[in-house]
Amino acid sequence: MVYRFKLVSDEVSNFSREIEIDSENTFLQLRNAILESVNFTKDELDSFFLCNDDWEREEEITLEDMGTSASDQDLWLMESTPLSELIEDEGQKLSFVFDYFTERSFFLELKEMIPSRSLVEPICTIKRGKAPSQTVDMAEFDKAIDAKASQSVIDDIDIEPIEGGAFNEEDLEDGFDILDDM
Repeated sequence: MVYRFKLVSDEVSNFSREIEIDSENTFLQLRNAILESVNFTKDELDSFFLCNDDWEREEEITLEDMGTSASDQDLWLMESTPLSELIEDEGQKLSFVFDYFTERSFFLELKEMIPSRSLVEPICTIKRGKAPSQTVDMAEFDKAIDAKASQSVIDDIDIEPIEGGAFNEEDLEDGFDILDDM
């Protein structure tokens, strides 16, 4: 059986890929097909996550055993896990975290299961748009995080900014006598 996945990014709106892969291929083969379709190197750690309908991460399929999973928890390795072992239904959602440090991901959805076909090697059948870069400039990333955090603090304060001329200049000159009113 062949699975047809659609891959998108939340960083680039016009980016997508479609990958067809045999259901008996492994997650490692899917990983390699994704990385090749976006011209990424294969030297970074990454993981797949099975997701629920709200894209919340559930089971993780890792590239390598990092020794961090609990002994009572299943460990799924890309190299030894066939897709059909964990993916059974059209509409299944997955995220592919390709940059652990910044939590950047591609989002995949199983669009079609084609029972009458088989493939030896996965193929990218549709390429749209330019993929996001594999890595980010950390200085730019830090600026973006700082700006987002600053805006979050401002949003949380819930104070309306003072528009020009909307305050009484005499109050500024004399000071506010808040304690006098108590």
